[in-house]
Amino acid sequence: MSFPVAPDHILILAACAFVAGVVRGFSGFGLSAVLVASAAFVISTKLIIPTAQALEVIASIALIPTVWKDVNWKWFTPMAAAYALSVPVGVAALAHLPEQWLRVGGCMLLLVASLCMLLNSRPKLPDGFPLRFGTGLVAGFFGGATSLGGMVASVMLFAVALPAKNLRATLIVLFFGSSLYSLALGAWHGVVSIDTFTRAAWLAAPLLAGIAVGSHGFKHVSEAGFRKAVLAVLAVLSIAGIASVL
Repeated sequence: MSFPVAPDHILILAACAFVAGVVRGFSGFGLSAVLVASAAFVISTKLIIPTAQALEVIASIALIPTVWKDVNWKWFTPMAAAYALSVPVGVAALAHLPEQWLRVGGCMLLLVASLCMLLNSRPKLPDGFPLRFGTGLVAGFFGGATSLGGMVASVMLFAVALPAKNLRATLIVLFFGSSLYSLALGAWHGVVSIDTFTRAAWLAAPLLAGIAVGSHGFKHVSEAGFRKAVLAVLAVLSIAGIASVL
């Protein structure tokens, strides 16, 4: 099976997939954001975003058995319903609008939000159905259009102070369904092809190795340490996303 990208880029993409796996295994999100931001220097984002979604499915299958008991279903259910409505809009945007400006807009939003929370300046948001459903709508759009859906959702979950293990578990299960959904819609719009799954198959091994490393790290970090680390990752990924476009 040949790799559908220049041969000298294979090792670069494998390294990107490993780092993306470390972040995903530790935080429960960030796989697509890391992979797209880093791999965009050697491959078009319209090619790597669907590949990242396929890898999200692989990552979720590897992690779901270990986190199922910790899922916060009161958050998951309305978010998943909203995702179902807004992901098609995001995928359509990816297919028809300038991908660079969509990504810069999402990254700017996330950078401001993550820095505010790192500085302990976060809004007092009432935790209820409107917030959960609204989070799903915004995250679903950015997930379909730019692969930043997990980062958007994680910012909102941090804003209501959801415990680390519940935040991570909820995002992991959410991404399984949303990634399958995004892939189906991408195939409909012509964004997903057989090469998408060929790339994902080649990158699965380094991804899973990274997930193992990241999951080990999560087991040995405190709640406060987890929050600071993930918010710092969000800020760095947002800057990297902007840099990869510019």
